[in-house]
Amino acid sequence: MKDVKCECGHVNPHGTVLCEACGKVLDEKEKNNKELLDMRYEGSARRSQTYSKTFIDKIWNFFSSVKVGVWLIIITLLASILGTILPQEMYINLPADVYYEQEYGWFGKLYYQLGLHDLYGSWWYLLLIAMIGISLVICSLDRVVPLYKALKAQRVTRHEGFLKRQRVFGVNKNVDENDFIKIKEHLKQRRYRIREENGDLLAEKGRFSRWGPYVNHVGLIIFLFGGMLRFIPGFYVNENLWVKEGETAVIPETGERFYLQNNQFILQHYDKNKDKTFEKAIEQAGEVVKNYQSNVLLYERVSENLPGEKPKLKKVKEYKVRVNHPLSFNGYSVFQSSFRSELKAMTFMLTNKDSNQTFGEIRINLEDPKAKYDLGNGYSVKILNYFPDFEFDKNKEPSTKSRVPNNPAFVFEMTSPDKAKPETSFVAIKQTIEPFGDNTLKMAFKGIETKNVSGFTVRKDSSLWAIILGGIIFMIGVIQGAYWNHRRIWVQNKNGQVWIAAHTNKNWYGLKREIETVLTDTKLNIPDDQLQGENTDKEGV
Repeated sequence: MKDVKCECGHVNPHGTVLCEACGKVLDEKEKNNKELLDMRYEGSARRSQTYSKTFIDKIWNFFSSVKVGVWLIIITLLASILGTILPQEMYINLPADVYYEQEYGWFGKLYYQLGLHDLYGSWWYLLLIAMIGISLVICSLDRVVPLYKALKAQRVTRHEGFLKRQRVFGVNKNVDENDFIKIKEHLKQRRYRIREENGDLLAEKGRFSRWGPYVNHVGLIIFLFGGMLRFIPGFYVNENLWVKEGETAVIPETGERFYLQNNQFILQHYDKNKDKTFEKAIEQAGEVVKNYQSNVLLYERVSENLPGEKPKLKKVKEYKVRVNHPLSFNGYSVFQSSFRSELKAMTFMLTNKDSNQTFGEIRINLEDPKAKYDLGNGYSVKILNYFPDFEFDKNKEPSTKSRVPNNPAFVFEMTSPDKAKPETSFVAIKQTIEPFGDNTLKMAFKGIETKNVSGFTVRKDSSLWAIILGGIIFMIGVIQGAYWNHRRIWVQNKNGQVWIAAHTNKNWYGLKREIETVLTDTKLNIPDDQLQGENTDKEGV
């Protein structure tokens, strides 16, 4: 496809409707059209409206459509709504294949099978985000490049057809040189940039506002880029960490480089006798928490360890982690988010079922129970089986849901000097189940010991700079396009007459008022609005 040369000498790209230099109509279909010119893109040649033969052309044309971009956004929003119906996998503690069916039945199972449990990390959701980004890039390039070239190439002297088909247009006779001088003075006062050529005049201001929508697009693209960075390992971390008092745990997503030791968890409540401000609230609600706090030590590994070898740690920082006061280091932040009390130890007594005679007691460390406990005088207790989180499975067999001692249960083997064979007993918290025959001995539950466990949230967001930068650029584009407008006024000598035409991308009322000011104290008549009475105050860029 060849370029088109205008009678003014300017060579225009194929597909140009209006000559970039003089504004003459080049499209044969538009030449006999008496309607006003479509000045949205200055009649420039957009690639999507010119080329459509190759596969690349078809892809370009598809993504350059505003309708396609809008539909992609709508589809992404609808998909995002699906991800809020049930909690996402990152917010649950149980395996996803168990949790959703257990909590929500057939609907939860279907939700899991469709992959909606990890919606925002799924390949198809990321593909939608990427397609929106591609649409923004192609939409912008398809419009901003030819628009920039057309505005840069425009000349002062414009074709008669171009001037006549502007919305604001008027013809004047008997104009002297003093009128031109006054017009230029008034335009300069209104901060117009004036260009003159062959006795013709072009006054222009606010061209930068035409780039506002494209600045918006740049901001959105950077924002989407920042959002997609979160799915790259190491850029975004939002993990839960539970550490028991007195224990040290590796901080997740740090490459086993940093460790956190929980020295003490502190839970404080408001005292209505001391905190008079909250007295009524305390009386209504009962206990009101004043402070969640974990006194911790941050360690850094100083050696490369073999698998299974205890790491060598160096103390980095001592800190009191409280709500909204996180421990920060190397781009990571450790927040106090929760706490719980876990069973630490259980105490049982070996007794006679009938006489309640006691033969001794044992204390079982639930984190590391012994295999056998000797009570003396020939009495001993052996743990045959241990279920930290006891439940009966579908076959009515004892099993454990997890390794956390939430509901411990034991199968004991009890040996006494007056029995030839040991007896067995199945014991859980505050209950003794006898599925193994008639016993004379039993393990009676006596008490428990608990340990506080601090719940932390480990966060790191290396993509935040892109999201903030994208948001700032987007708002700059909004302000740029909303509070300024591109105005042009042509004052041209044609056949012994003075023609005045004007164009703006929005706020035609303001432009007409400004023309009235510019023509004050001159013989020139105020040009007519050729669409007077129609609601066309705004025109796209």
